[in-house]
Amino acid sequence: MAAKRTSKSGSSNSKSGANAKAPAKKAAGAKKSAAPKAAERGAKSVEKPKDAKGGKDAKAAKVVAPKPLTKPAKGAPPKPPPKSEATVVRTKSGESLTLLPARSSGLGAPRPSSAGVPAPAKSVPGKGAAGKAGQKGPLTLTRTASDRPPAGFIQASMPIPVRKLEPSLSIEERFQRLDAKIEGKDEEFKAQFYRLYDQAWVSHDSALEGTVYTREEIEAGFAKEPNLADSSLQPAADEIRRHREAIEYVRDFGLRKRLPVTVDAIRKLYLILHPSEGDLKTVKYRKDIPQHRLYFHEYAAPDKIAYKVRLVVDWLNEPETRKTRNAVRIAARAHYDLLRVFPFPIDSGKIARLFMNLLLYRAGYPPAIIHAKERQAYYEALKGEPNKILRIVADSVEDGLSSIEKFFEEQDTKKRPSNLI
Repeated sequence: MAAKRTSKSGSSNSKSGANAKAPAKKAAGAKKSAAPKAAERGAKSVEKPKDAKGGKDAKAAKVVAPKPLTKPAKGAPPKPPPKSEATVVRTKSGESLTLLPARSSGLGAPRPSSAGVPAPAKSVPGKGAAGKAGQKGPLTLTRTASDRPPAGFIQASMPIPVRKLEPSLSIEERFQRLDAKIEGKDEEFKAQFYRLYDQAWVSHDSALEGTVYTREEIEAGFAKEPNLADSSLQPAADEIRRHREAIEYVRDFGLRKRLPVTVDAIRKLYLILHPSEGDLKTVKYRKDIPQHRLYFHEYAAPDKIAYKVRLVVDWLNEPETRKTRNAVRIAARAHYDLLRVFPFPIDSGKIARLFMNLLLYRAGYPPAIIHAKERQAYYEALKGEPNKILRIVADSVEDGLSSIEKFFEEQDTKKRPSNLI
């Protein structure tokens, strides 16, 4: 009986032992399945260090690499990396490293963030069993609140070139510079320069009146001692020569700024072009109203010419005129008003343009040589649009000045050594 009881109790003990092992296996399995999840949660965890006073979180957050992950079960699909700015990299030793995305300055070098996002600091190997010789422990990257780059950081930068901007020269300054350059040349060069310049002046100004000279006529009119083999060139050569003399008078009178501008300056221009008309005291204004084929505007009555010419000159000499208008506007307006008076029976347009350039010379401006291609626009503007005349005159001043500058640039290029580019 005792033996049976012992066997029953032994069997009962064996059953209870078997039953005790079952929960132990279940618990071990639960712990085993929970390990990867805990490790995964640990990969995302951020430890906030406490300050020395204890309890309060420090300002700088420290990302700590988690413990080595367990090997996943066979056949299980790999889990995607966590969706965050950090990327988990698994090494052969089972360690993990959290890398923060680095910004680039565009030249291949990282730079500190300017938007308040801290820059990554240098990684530091961990201590402990993994920090033995020949082994590296978990690497730690810290994020600081300062934008200061880490030690040893060199940021690639390119210096911004700073070009000193010189103020643009005015028309008077440009003309004075060119005039000084001309005066610095020898007499032969100056004679050649003014010869070419005045030839262009005569050609374009005469073309506005409908007269186009040939090259032979221009050369004959500018020759010092004309020896014409063809007598038919004589009338044109005489006209060109007198026109050239009028240009020289304009240039000389303009440089003598102390001389007052009077009505006699206008009369003198007419007498240079037509010396047979007498002198300053006997010169006569127009006596009739011509039907000119070029000028399609009203002319002053013959008995009003002397009065209106005097009005133009008086307006020029008023102090208010010089204070409120620049030289180009004054010269263009005087030319426009004088041409609408049309004081002389012939060449009134040529005289008005010569008088305009006399005023420009006195103000330190280059002459306004209206190009022959502006002929139609010029006559259209004379019908009653002084603003268009002003624009044509201003453009002519600029074009003439640019032509002189280009001429000297070409002269300098010819003298430049051939080995210079």
